Amino acid sequence: MEERVLDVLADHRIQATFFIQGRWAEAYPTTARRIATDGHLVGSHSHYHARMPLLTQAGLRSDIAAAGNAIVDATGVDPRPWFRCPFGAGAGDQRVQAIVRSAGYRHVGWHALGLDWPPERTAAQVEDSIVAGAQEWGDGAVVLLHAWPDRTLGALPGAVARLSDQGAAFVRVDALEDIPELPRTVAAP
Repeated sequence: MEERVLDVLADHRIQATFFIQGRWAEAYPTTARRIATDGHLVGSHSHYHARMPLLTQAGLRSDIAAAGNAIVDATGVDPRPWFRCPFGAGAGDQRVQAIVRSAGYRHVGWHALGLDWPPERTAAQVEDSIVAGAQEWGDGAVVLLHAWPDRTLGALPGAVARLSDQGAAFVRVDALEDIPELPRTVAAP
């Protein structure tokens, strides 16, 4: 599925930001490398996708380092300084964020949810959530999506068309002036 999402982004000449799990990069190194070679920004999404506050200090350091190493090995790109805690868990936790920062990262939150992971949602509902969230936040909206659900693939072309018709530009997170540290979710349909 991720390859087809990359195809859609390439067809629309959009460069996005991908927060990659270390173990996913190990399992799918060709796709991980393509993310980087297609010009997308690569960030870390931990190694095991654990809720970061549940890990010990040593566990946090180990998970963050393992992810960074796996991502560099697969993509050829250092994901620093971009990091996103799985589920957003730990984004506001001082202990977690101190370790994230000491590893050379900064946490990147989001403004709007595409809500693409619940299996009962349709591509049309995900498309509406993307558009509504981006519209409600306005310029600089960071929308959280996943590349694996078929709903994301079905939603992207319509969401891109609708937002483009409204004058939206699509940029990587490193092009934003105000990068959200914490998840700030706007209402979605």
